[in-house]
Amino acid sequence: MVLLENDSFLTELTRLFQKCRTTGSVYITLKKYDGRTKPVPRKGNPENFEPVDNKCLIRASVGKKKISTVVSSKEVNKFQMAYSNLLRAHMDGLKKKDKKSKSKKSKATQ
Repeated sequence: MVLLENDSFLTELTRLFQKCRTTGSVYITLKKYDGRTKPVPRKGNPENFEPVDNKCLIRASVGKKKISTVVSSKEVNKFQMAYSNLLRAHMDGLKKKDKKSKSKKSKATQ
């Protein structure tokens, strides 16, 4: 897993989308990130850890290639605008789902 800066993450994500244009999938996950690198102990004396700033961890993967970035709450608006533009630009290759009407389903069962 490669931790990148926000701008370099978006450029690398663009490359991943272009690489998987015809075949393959890009998996993207988002989760809250508090800055911990070690897991919280179940028992005993849990450390009192107070995150200074709310952050978001964003990961993208294609096969064995994995990239990630951490977005702070101060930069979230700028990143979200660039990220949404990137998604709009690269979501045009999706296949449309066939919509089957309810009447066809009922005729097939009779």
